[in-house]
Amino acid sequence: MSDVRVIIQRDSEREERTVTTGTTAAELFAGERSIIAARVAGELKDLAYVVSEGDEVEGVEISSADGLNILRHSTAHVMAQAVQELFPEAKLGIGPPVKDGFYYDFDVERPFTPEDLKAIEKKMQEIQKRGQRFSRRVVTDEAAREELASEPYKLELIGIKGSASTDDGADVEVGGGELTIYDNLDAKTGDLCWKDLCRGPHLPTTRNIPAFKLMRNAAAYWRGSEKNPMLQRIYGTAWPSKEELKAHLDFLIEAEKRDHRKLGSELDLFSIPEQIGSGLAVFHPKGGVVRRVMEDYSRRRHEEEGYEFVYTPHATKGKLFETSGHLDWYADGMYPPMQLDEGVDYYLKPMNCPMHNLIFDARGRSYRELPLRLFEFGTVYRYEKSGVVHGLTRARGFTQDDAHIYCTREQMADELDKTLTFVLNLLRDYGLTDFYLELSTKDPEKFVGSDEVWEEATETLRQVAEKQGLPLVPDPGGAAFYGPKISVQTKDAIGRTWQMSTVQLDFNLPERFDLEYTGPDGAKQRPVMIHRALFGSIERFFAVLLEHYAGAFPAWLAPVQAVGIPIGDSHVEYLEKFAAAAKKKGLRVEVDSSSDRMQKKIRNAQKQKVPFMVIVGDEDMNAGTVSFRYRDGSQENGIAFDDAIAKIEQIVADRVQV
Repeated sequence: MSDVRVIIQRDSEREERTVTTGTTAAELFAGERSIIAARVAGELKDLAYVVSEGDEVEGVEISSADGLNILRHSTAHVMAQAVQELFPEAKLGIGPPVKDGFYYDFDVERPFTPEDLKAIEKKMQEIQKRGQRFSRRVVTDEAAREELASEPYKLELIGIKGSASTDDGADVEVGGGELTIYDNLDAKTGDLCWKDLCRGPHLPTTRNIPAFKLMRNAAAYWRGSEKNPMLQRIYGTAWPSKEELKAHLDFLIEAEKRDHRKLGSELDLFSIPEQIGSGLAVFHPKGGVVRRVMEDYSRRRHEEEGYEFVYTPHATKGKLFETSGHLDWYADGMYPPMQLDEGVDYYLKPMNCPMHNLIFDARGRSYRELPLRLFEFGTVYRYEKSGVVHGLTRARGFTQDDAHIYCTREQMADELDKTLTFVLNLLRDYGLTDFYLELSTKDPEKFVGSDEVWEEATETLRQVAEKQGLPLVPDPGGAAFYGPKISVQTKDAIGRTWQMSTVQLDFNLPERFDLEYTGPDGAKQRPVMIHRALFGSIERFFAVLLEHYAGAFPAWLAPVQAVGIPIGDSHVEYLEKFAAAAKKKGLRVEVDSSSDRMQKKIRNAQKQKVPFMVIVGDEDMNAGTVSFRYRDGSQENGIAFDDAIAKIEQIVADRVQV
């Protein structure tokens, strides 16, 4: 027996250890139950991995990002085994880990029912208790095809080894190197219980799965293509402890209560009629009020910051998007063309920037006009696949609060700094306060312009982002084809992260459109272009705020800011005078003069999440006062008529929550 030297990495500490040949990663971390895999030279390995001379080995905690993926992918295997034990005819698709859980696709004769999911979960619990070992085995392509001859989808995956996509989860099955099969082995006898084509790594045994639950099933096309067969997908979740599973399920219940689609219907804010089409919303009067207030406040703030307002049409000749490059790089996200004017292709616009470039180029520009800040609430249309359309947050038609800033090279850094500061402050005005920034850099397969220009643009954005003092997270390859970007990410009231504003630096579109301005020396120079969307889209931002506030908008955004509730019919006229006086101050006040009893009127106002209920009876009317009832049930009595209006007015002006 010879010895091998390895280095065990723990955070910033390195421990050199000499072990005997044949030592596994599991033995290096014996007794550390939270370690479920190892990272060797940056590559994830099973704990059964036998260490070699000079290996640098780091334990992977089950609660880490990699650990959670391994836990969830292992649970997906257990689910697939349970399905095939209960439904032997089921053919296996792909079962990757996803955010907060996992799924597995199956080709079965009929869709799964809720009763099926209960039976599958029960079978999974049996498999988990058996403590089957996950055992990795390297196979040749030929051997894999022979072993998996009855699994047509696995055979297809073997055929794409080396080009598997992360988009459809195929990369969890076959990578660019050797093929491996994971066997589930009986803990006592070592007999084969089940197997699956998989890259791994996996947990040591099924007993290492602490807590899981199946969530739902849905139909899904094989590898995400509508040209492929429709499979049945089962979603599940798995966590390092029962407490974390319970916390996640409680979170999902709260998130469901806040679902903007549900609240949009309950509060009569918007709908997405089938007669119009998926991803195309209409705003009802109350939703229209919220949207108008959002837009009006944004317009005012933009005016204060020196932006100028422009308007552009919804459709254009295709030639414009040839110039911009969108037809080369973005055609899949655009609606098909309409042929007009004797065969000329017209497109619904997916972006506003090409038209803003034409506005810049409509006449000669001087350096004295720069920076020129053009702003538009511009409606755009993008063809999203039906499977990803989701209410207002992923739509096919939406309105961007789109700005394009044209400046000199010397103004660029300062303008970016001002823009990002403006963006963050305006988001704070709407009640979002927890931010981090993401820097998206060049996709090496999808970009225009020189490497040097990209490097300069990326470094400028990095420096601007760091000045904000917020966490900065890299997003390699996530940039648009024309330039790098900073994305503002925010957390809502229940801790979910949403991408909000984007700020993109672009040297390329000014080149493609041959944009010029006259410099101080009379020579023509090329402007730098900054793309900036603050809300992303009005619709999406509306949905984020609706979920953030759970429908209980602060008074300045609420569609109805106060509702008058008379104790009796004799008090209606007094409340109508109150409402009329409040409306003169620009407040949105209604009076419930229906025949409902007072308590039902209060319940109705609470369901509609109205900030102020203004209640009046004989005592208030005789004294010239009103009483406030708030959304939390608390009450404030005997407020003078004019003082009550002034208080609502002040709370609206201060944009605070009540």
